[in-house]
Amino acid sequence: MQSCFFFFLGLDGQLQSPTVKRVQISHNKEKEGEKKLFFPSEEGEISVGNLILCVLGFSYDQVVWLEQVVHEDKLVGEELELMNCMARLCFFSCCSQFSGPSSSEDVKGKGLQGPVRFTYGFSLVKGKANHPMEDYHVAKIVHVKGHELGLFAIFDGHLGDKVPAYLQKNLFNNILKEEAFWMHPITAISKAYEKTDKSILSHSPELGKGGSTAVTAILIDGRKLWIANVGDSRGVLAMGREVIQLTVDHEPSKERCDIETRGGFVSNMPGDVPRVNGQLAVSRAFGDKSLKLHLSSEPNIRTVDINNDTELLILASDGVWKVIENQEAVDIARKCKDPHSAAKQITSEAVKRDSKDDISCIVVRFKG
Repeated sequence: MQSCFFFFLGLDGQLQSPTVKRVQISHNKEKEGEKKLFFPSEEGEISVGNLILCVLGFSYDQVVWLEQVVHEDKLVGEELELMNCMARLCFFSCCSQFSGPSSSEDVKGKGLQGPVRFTYGFSLVKGKANHPMEDYHVAKIVHVKGHELGLFAIFDGHLGDKVPAYLQKNLFNNILKEEAFWMHPITAISKAYEKTDKSILSHSPELGKGGSTAVTAILIDGRKLWIANVGDSRGVLAMGREVIQLTVDHEPSKERCDIETRGGFVSNMPGDVPRVNGQLAVSRAFGDKSLKLHLSSEPNIRTVDINNDTELLILASDGVWKVIENQEAVDIARKCKDPHSAAKQITSEAVKRDSKDDISCIVVRFKG
């Protein structure tokens, strides 16, 4: 059971009555989690101020249709803007997004502003290893300084799920807190990655000895895409007839010189992939305190202008990319009716191909 908020909208999608009610929802999933049913309770009213605090505290916005008008009040300024933003999101999509991973999750949503509209969906499947799910994700729309931002990320943890969970909660917040973000996004993203990694290392007793890869994408007003990554979680773009890998797979064999310069080594045992100090199969990651002297958390960052030729963005963990090529993933997504179905089909195909790792995929579909 999780708290959720309901808004009353008119048929035109406008917020008719600034009405708020705290409810409980239970997730009654049909096979593979496609359909979710919502059941309101009678917990009573919640003030707008408390609503704002609750919304800011959620890892994901949770908005669905209001079933019963409970309380009316007049809103002004930032409160009205927040409510209207959430109402617009609510009108175009029914979203139920969770704060942590389960064995299987999928959901969808839409972005509304800009010359190129977009829809998105994701699917996560727990791998065959005997440990909790270590893949975490972000897939949501926020409004900041009059801009609509699509925030999408995959965090693939190792040696535990505490570091990817920390990234899910903090990395985008740290990026958007950087004063330089709107004028110098590359500088801001790079600094935020560095600060977040330092924060993880300073909290190592609580977060453990593990680490995480990351691929993050920020879509600004449906016009500009900024994508960054460390490790082997990957972002792929279909634009016109091209399939473009926007990220870099940070493999120890490719960065051997840097690792050795830092005093580490790259093992290459028969039947195994190259590893940093015989342990880690990626050369860049968040966390991993015991290996940090020999690892980097500096992201590769790339920007793309979104136009009418832009078709698909696919973000996925290596549980997908170990068994599915970039072109194959795009071909699968193109055959599906919506991005949610596409993400689900990609993860299902990875399972069919015996991917043993946790499997996560986000698909963003653009439409001019």
